[in-house]
Amino acid sequence: MGNGLSDQAPIFSSLPSFQSFHIVILGLDSAGKTTVLYRLQFNEFVNTVPTKGFNTEKIKVTLGNSKTVTFHFWDVGGQEKLRPLWKSYTRCTDGIVFVVDSVDVERMEEAKTELHKITRISENQGVPVLIVANKQDLRNSLSLSEIEKMLAMSELSSSTPWHLQPTCAIIGDGLKEGLEKLHDMIIKRRKMLRQQKKKR
Repeated sequence: MGNGLSDQAPIFSSLPSFQSFHIVILGLDSAGKTTVLYRLQFNEFVNTVPTKGFNTEKIKVTLGNSKTVTFHFWDVGGQEKLRPLWKSYTRCTDGIVFVVDSVDVERMEEAKTELHKITRISENQGVPVLIVANKQDLRNSLSLSEIEKMLAMSELSSSTPWHLQPTCAIIGDGLKEGLEKLHDMIIKRRKMLRQQKKKR
């Protein structure tokens, strides 16, 4: 039943312009995930309500080398009762955007636990992670080095490429740069997987 499309793969692989990247946006509730999503889509601040399930948007983003890339974002609610569902959204994902609230020192340990849990799932081994350090515009926000330490980034699996990006989702600062890094990591991983397949 599920094999109907497998014959067509070679046609699609020769058409990179239609390629869209499947990206899951995760993080604790109130970190700013939906604000990130709608800032990318509308290039303006959209007042959001807590996500009860998920939001999904296909967004074309022009990256540094003026190449337009389509990202298919899945923004999944971060409330505790929704987190067990995260792994069903990360299946076959190209990249994970993990949003943290740079001001919320109390919940940084909780964010660390969830980040490490999701990257350790076998299907997510090697999936690039962009950590969005949101709310960097606020006076009492943690520095990047503090966040890196509190999230124990050095303890992530050596097979997980990651980048920590300072952002302010409300005005969009840092989001494009972060996506460029994520895109680079995804392309690098795809090349590596292709080479591994050739060697077999």
